[in-house]
Amino acid sequence: MDQLAPKGIKANRLAGELTIQWADGHLSVYPFSLVRAACPCAECRGGHDNMRDTPDPEVFTRPREDSPATRMTSLEAVGAYALTITWEDGHHYGIYTWSFLRALCPCPICRGEAAQGDSAWPKTL
Repeated sequence: MDQLAPKGIKANRLAGELTIQWADGHLSVYPFSLVRAACPCAECRGGHDNMRDTPDPEVFTRPREDSPATRMTSLEAVGAYALTITWEDGHHYGIYTWSFLRALCPCPICRGEAAQGDSAWPKTL
């Protein structure tokens, strides 16, 4: 089984959090505002030239916000490799691959490994 595949995904609209249990045992809890700030679509990234396989590091320093832009209305699988999210403001263009979401994990372990530029990241926990 691919270690970057999720075993479980839950969206808690009251808490404003997306939780992913990964196949390798790691648990990621994402504030909706972080997920929206990191939207990988061309519109949010400022064009196709700025699209990357990983989130921009600056998304981790943005304050949490509660607005129509950060309220999830639906979450759908894209094949067996990603999620797409519809936000209350109508935005629904980002395709969040499993590897992108794992790189977006805000936990101290993942942020420490990402900051160190660990080439083996993400590690199996």
